[in-house]
Amino acid sequence: MTRDAQGTILVAPHHFPNLDREHALAEEFGYTLNPAADVEAFREGLPEADIVMITPYAKLTAADFPVMSKCKAVIRYGIGYDNIDVAAATAADIPVSIVPGTASEEVASHAFAMGLALARRLPAGDASIRDLGWAGTIGYDTPVLSELEVGVLGMGRIGQHVARMYQAVGARVRAYDPFVTDSFVGLTGLEDILENSDVVSLHLPLTTDTANLVSGDALARMRKGAVVVNVSRGGLIDESALAEALASGHIAGAGIDTFAEEPLRDGHPLRSAPNTILTPHIAWRSNRSTGALQDGAVERVRLALTGQPLIDLVN
Repeated sequence: MTRDAQGTILVAPHHFPNLDREHALAEEFGYTLNPAADVEAFREGLPEADIVMITPYAKLTAADFPVMSKCKAVIRYGIGYDNIDVAAATAADIPVSIVPGTASEEVASHAFAMGLALARRLPAGDASIRDLGWAGTIGYDTPVLSELEVGVLGMGRIGQHVARMYQAVGARVRAYDPFVTDSFVGLTGLEDILENSDVVSLHLPLTTDTANLVSGDALARMRKGAVVVNVSRGGLIDESALAEALASGHIAGAGIDTFAEEPLRDGHPLRSAPNTILTPHIAWRSNRSTGALQDGAVERVRLALTGQPLIDLVN
């Protein structure tokens, strides 16, 4: 005879290899784990959920929270929470906790690898051979690493890692972050970064202030031949304007891991833009990061179920 479940833990659609950690936690507390097969099933499970564990592949909007009367906490796998209406969660008295820091090195190294590959024009060289061309099709504007000017937008954990990586190869690094007053690299204004950098690397949250921060106008002000990297949040860049700047040759390359709309739709202008490195929101992945992310989320669920104060709250 099995005991009645104490409650339900709802897990949003995910790409994890397994949910062994989550199943073990649910069993320990006598809860039912409900892994949603798709977004529709996730939304249908919200009214009965005592805990909601959400991934980037689902959203919680203002319309969802009124039905979440049983919910004790929302736990977001990862650091970004722009897919959650935090104001609505706060109004519903539901705490939202994130899991930062589990893949800072992975994301930073992804951004660094993209930036170096683009600065050295590797996508252009690869495309030249595939199009039956050769070295004559590639220009002479490739900067030397010791003279590379790098602008880092956002000096949180990941931005700091990126800055140190570029410093290690001799690049000249400056940063912009309106919330940082002291840094191991020189701090400057956004306009200065955009106009005087060979590589612009984005490491900012997506907010009303940062949405389309790299707009068409911003791209036009960037140094001709510069490259841009975004492994942070989709929506920081006007992607249509970026595709146009790449096609015109004003921007020499772009490395993008996060997009305003995911998965990237068929016919999206970046799919056919030249000199790009596009990856499907995988900068955080490694042979250790997935387990660390799930462990962090499980730890926060445990706190919520035992009535302890949650950590890394965003409301």
